[in-house]
Amino acid sequence: MSETVMLAVNGIAVEMPAGSMVSAAILKTGAHAFRRSVTGEPRGPLCGMGICFECRVTIDGEQHCRSCQTVCRNGMDVRTEPQKSTEEIQPQKGKKSTKETK
Repeated sequence: MSETVMLAVNGIAVEMPAGSMVSAAILKTGAHAFRRSVTGEPRGPLCGMGICFECRVTIDGEQHCRSCQTVCRNGMDVRTEPQKSTEEIQPQKGKKSTKETK
């Protein structure tokens, strides 16, 4: 029988085979967006080999960890970026967005 590890993804307990990547554990919970771009678009693993940085999450309080390059450990706490409302991603009144200044 293969060994397994238990971790939490956004507070959801996930059991994974030992040696699995954190990105697989996140996908097992049904999550599709691991983080949001600066414009609010959902992002998730693209390359699966640590080059694109689209799979970044917070692991045990450390931000910007590449989930496709991190092996699951017992007791690990994984957090994807919270979903932002459209109000949060709009420029504040009186401030111009990057697109407007060009």
